Amino acid sequence: MDAGNLSEGRELTVRGGIRKSRLQRNAYTLSLLNEGLRTGRLNGEEAKRIQYAFMRILQELILKYTRGESTTVATETAESLLTSVLYAADAYLSDFEEPEAAIEMLKTADTRLIYDRGVEKVGQTLETAKRLYKEIAARKLEVPVDAYNMTIDESLPVFLRKYGILFDAHNTMASIDYPLAIDDMRLQGVFYIKQYLERLKLETEFCAMFDRRELLELLSNYGRVCRSDYRIELFNIFELVLGNAIFSVLAGGRAGEIRISENQFERLERQFGNAAESQIRAVFTGAMARLREQLPIHAQLQAYMEVCSEGLVQRTANAAKHGSLRTVAITWRATEAKPIVLSFDAKDRMSDVRLRKLLHELTRVETKEEKVGLIMSSFHSFYDYLDLLEADCLYGDEYDALFRAFGDMELALLAKIVFYEQLRDESADLPSILSRENGHPMEWQMRFSGCLREMGRERQQAVGRLMDEMDFEQMDFR
Repeated sequence: MDAGNLSEGRELTVRGGIRKSRLQRNAYTLSLLNEGLRTGRLNGEEAKRIQYAFMRILQELILKYTRGESTTVATETAESLLTSVLYAADAYLSDFEEPEAAIEMLKTADTRLIYDRGVEKVGQTLETAKRLYKEIAARKLEVPVDAYNMTIDESLPVFLRKYGILFDAHNTMASIDYPLAIDDMRLQGVFYIKQYLERLKLETEFCAMFDRRELLELLSNYGRVCRSDYRIELFNIFELVLGNAIFSVLAGGRAGEIRISENQFERLERQFGNAAESQIRAVFTGAMARLREQLPIHAQLQAYMEVCSEGLVQRTANAAKHGSLRTVAITWRATEAKPIVLSFDAKDRMSDVRLRKLLHELTRVETKEEKVGLIMSSFHSFYDYLDLLEADCLYGDEYDALFRAFGDMELALLAKIVFYEQLRDESADLPSILSRENGHPMEWQMRFSGCLREMGRERQQAVGRLMDEMDFEQMDFR
């Protein structure tokens, strides 16, 4: 144990109560020792005895780690194993209602008993996490959101399968991309995963109360409003659904609806146009009460919703102030609006052998006109065009010649990909993006941007209109 973490050997103490603000969540045992020394509840000799006892446990754990072959390991490994030991101690001691009782336990009980009970608590928590996971997996939302699906289908099972109670208890060995509405990153290891699963379960329960078709339409319209592909974005589904459920109630809809029409949105604009944050909070409280009355919302979910709604209140107040309420109250696309339907079937792309052959042929063609002719006559899948551009087989003004041969539709498709991040700004149109953007990771993207700039504002606007009519859902490049 790092003696530097303790106020070791201090006989000069400050009498008084434990300062809970000094108790660190991820170093609870060490901070208890320090507070015990500071307040005189522990003396230096007692702190050294406890420290030495943990070091004996570490030595035994190293022997297990090396399968009896050695009592020494690399410093980094020893530090990690000690952290795992203290994680178990933290698990047990943090269960005491008052820190004074936890310090008394450290002072009077066998340290091995504290550690063993902590390991038992960690194991029980792991079993709870596994049970929660099974419940979530059985009721998982059927939505095409990559982060949500990969977290449930891949990341969480890896953690639950590989988690090491003895050697890696403190480690959160999971690549969890899906963000919760409220997350506490101060937790580590299985206690973080348990909390994550508890909150994900609540969020999933709430979202499942609404019609799946409306949920899918909400996601699609969210992507349209944000001008991004919602399937690959990192966002919280529950926050989106909760917001529209509240707005639906405030606009005269039923509690079980998340669809907001244009007429309902106009009503919301009038309601929130000049509303102060306190007024918005008050009407949200009323809407939440209606949701509780008409939906099967239990106390734990209700408490979670109330905490989450505060962020929505603030975002709504800010959106109303800046005239951007559509970014929080997601409206449905008018039925008369017909998005351009495009086919991006992966089955239509050419084989790798055929692609390599054509790329080789292109290197043997001398003039840019001939190259463009060969490309236009041979490439028919948009996947193939992207493969061609990323193969770096064109040079200089050959790019310009190809881009100028494209129609507005092809230009709009490429622009939708090249300027993906810039298009997230709702107010940005293609001419304004071109006027201020610079820098691209690939040469073809830089050439494409330059070529569009030279085409003139009228052509840029025509391409931009086509971009606005395209849905990312129909452009599957994941």
